[in-house]
Amino acid sequence: MTVTARPVSDGLSARVGLGFDSHRFGPGRPLVLAGVRLPYHLGLEGHSDGDALTHAVIDALLGAAGAGNIGQWFPDDDPSYRGADSLGLLRRVREEVASRGWRPVNVDCVVVTDEPRLTPHLGDMRRRLAEALGLGEGAVEIKPKTAEGLGLAGEGRGLVALAVVLVSRTAG
Repeated sequence: MTVTARPVSDGLSARVGLGFDSHRFGPGRPLVLAGVRLPYHLGLEGHSDGDALTHAVIDALLGAAGAGNIGQWFPDDDPSYRGADSLGLLRRVREEVASRGWRPVNVDCVVVTDEPRLTPHLGDMRRRLAEALGLGEGAVEIKPKTAEGLGLAGEGRGLVALAVVLVSRTAG
């Protein structure tokens, strides 16, 4: 799908995008975050692989480039995206953003969930996101946070992911 971007004629050489996603936990699916399959008895519900963290990064990258949002690019009523690998979708978005003259510089993420514990998997998660974005691992940060028993994440019903992406103009 092609989404027509609003003209970005602001003269800026860098822009920031913010992404958000949340998914409920459900049985019978693997738990995938940043393309890493985590050991947990529940997975994230969703049309694709349910990778809420990667979805937040996609939205942040699209927003920074003025290129719409994940729902416009990969609608959840399109059967071709059922079970899709979200890192593959992120790679496609990175290519589209590059064709519009932008490249990601860094990404900073927060994942809110009381369980499972994410800290043991952060290195793998950073590596997978960095590779999909064409960045060095040091340009990707993921911070797990708890919700202290509050809401969807705190009650163990799902998780929330947020991402901020900085993009800069490409040369030429």
